[in-house]
Amino acid sequence: MPTFPANPLQSLSEIHPRYDLGESYGPELRLADLLTPELGDLPLGYGTAQGDPALRAAIAAQYDVEPDQVVVTIGAQHAIFLLSFLLADPGSQVITTAPLFPLARNVCETIGADVEVIPLSFDSGYQVRADDVRARLTPDTKLVSLASPQNPSGVAVPLPVLREISTAMATVCPEAVLLVDDTYRVAAYGDDSAAQSALVLGPKVVTTASLSKCHGSAGLRAGWVISTDPELVQRLTTAKFSTVVSGSPVTEALAVRVFELQDGILAERRQRLADGLAATAAWVQENAELVEWVRPDAGALCCIRLRPQLDLDRFRSAAAGLGVRLADGEWFTDEPRVFRLGFGYLPPVEFKAALEALTTALHKAVVAPD
Repeated sequence: MPTFPANPLQSLSEIHPRYDLGESYGPELRLADLLTPELGDLPLGYGTAQGDPALRAAIAAQYDVEPDQVVVTIGAQHAIFLLSFLLADPGSQVITTAPLFPLARNVCETIGADVEVIPLSFDSGYQVRADDVRARLTPDTKLVSLASPQNPSGVAVPLPVLREISTAMATVCPEAVLLVDDTYRVAAYGDDSAAQSALVLGPKVVTTASLSKCHGSAGLRAGWVISTDPELVQRLTTAKFSTVVSGSPVTEALAVRVFELQDGILAERRQRLADGLAATAAWVQENAELVEWVRPDAGALCCIRLRPQLDLDRFRSAAAGLGVRLADGEWFTDEPRVFRLGFGYLPPVEFKAALEALTTALHKAVVAPD
């Protein structure tokens, strides 16, 4: 019987510790930030299957594509589900990487696809190599699913590497689709520019994203999938109609407001992320004998790793006792000594206190030499 496996990642939405360093996004917007008098006149009927035209136009403008190439979904995970369901037949091959956001792989496995996982490592900086993807491509490959920047590391896949992968796919499995989940793409640091969208690589490249991570609007459950292939857009629209009929008109109207306010929202958050990144870098340097990290390219998250002289169980117990939560690397199929640390969620004063508590937990976990 097809089923979705349980994952401890679900605890992030159910348990709220004093210092939450496990979250992967910035502070939430509030409904009052978006409300206007006009929203009070919004009819509560069905929306359209493809999504509100004004919202699709706002999304399209971010990617320099046409509104008809956008399908609005119930968060990015819904987009990944629809695309996987349509492309990944039972027994066909899907290629992805690990560590990764586990739900992206779970959906392909539940559908019955043969999921080929390319292991990425802390020691290699979680870099995706085109040669590793190329070596696993077969004529049965239907989908190559990547995230850029990745969750949990925040490390991006450079556009030239994605181009190499797309070129190899055109030779080995020309009907396959390269999916790039770029949910964290615009969560740049300070004045850094956001990376270019992979959609420039052609019609066999599809992107997904949402307002959850960069815009602080996870509660809207507003995501999208973009394809320049008209046939695939129609199939995705039909699949959405067949699963949820439409999105909420209320959600979609509020999402339009987020895009109207986006410049201010992102400017404030990019500075906060830059400050959080700098604080994290300083903390790692101050505790370099106990912990190391991989510096992220974008997003509100990174991976840290405990040095060998720390007792892992003692560290977990000490951190929990001090009210600090990190996201376990094992949740994402990473090594046990790796943790995802979120540096954009807590206010600066609380984040500083959380890092100080984390330092205490590190020192409590040191094993005395024999």
